[in-house]
Amino acid sequence: MITTEQQQRMVDKVAQIDALAARARILPVITIAREEDILPLADALAAGGLTVLEVTLRSALGLRAIQVLREQRPELLVGAGTVLTREMLAATEQAGSQFTVTPGVTQDMLEAGVESSLPLLPGISSPSELMMGYALGYRRFKLFPAEVSGGVAAIKALGGPFPEVRFCPTGGVGPGNINSYMAQSNVMCVGGSWMLDSKWIENRDWARIQECSAQALALLD
Repeated sequence: MITTEQQQRMVDKVAQIDALAARARILPVITIAREEDILPLADALAAGGLTVLEVTLRSALGLRAIQVLREQRPELLVGAGTVLTREMLAATEQAGSQFTVTPGVTQDMLEAGVESSLPLLPGISSPSELMMGYALGYRRFKLFPAEVSGGVAAIKALGGPFPEVRFCPTGGVGPGNINSYMAQSNVMCVGGSWMLDSKWIENRDWARIQECSAQALALLD
């Protein structure tokens, strides 16, 4: 059970996530391998229209990237992805993250999200996991891995028993199916990394990343 104060806090966090999703539409999922890539990569994405960034903690530079971007690119909205534990959540707060995203859920992680000052977008792949979050006031979830977990058909099916819930499908989303996802009334945005080809980053082909980002958004117009 959560307190009345926590319930109101969760309502406020849902509103924050809705505002984030409306601005993002497409949430690029970024893993930083070289510190010198942090700013030019973010600048390329922003020039292409993607100004809400999920920086994953899959690399040792994740927290550093969040800190650098918050300090030097305050116009961007920067969050932390692949947050697995309370300790990681606390570290993202200290780094300046503005939101957090998990690939899955545990009861402890969901409770930590209720207590956190940051809005948390928990990753789920089943109705049971969704219900764990729902009981604590969560109404916005990442469906991950989206295509493996049933894709558009799953999102349509979940809309029946959970009409208040909206999703950010991530995992297998790309140019070929993005419009099918975004056509669903319970999809608020999508996440992906197809505009971040590892070869482009390795070769510092920032123009290609900018172009692909702009093309991705153009698919939704």
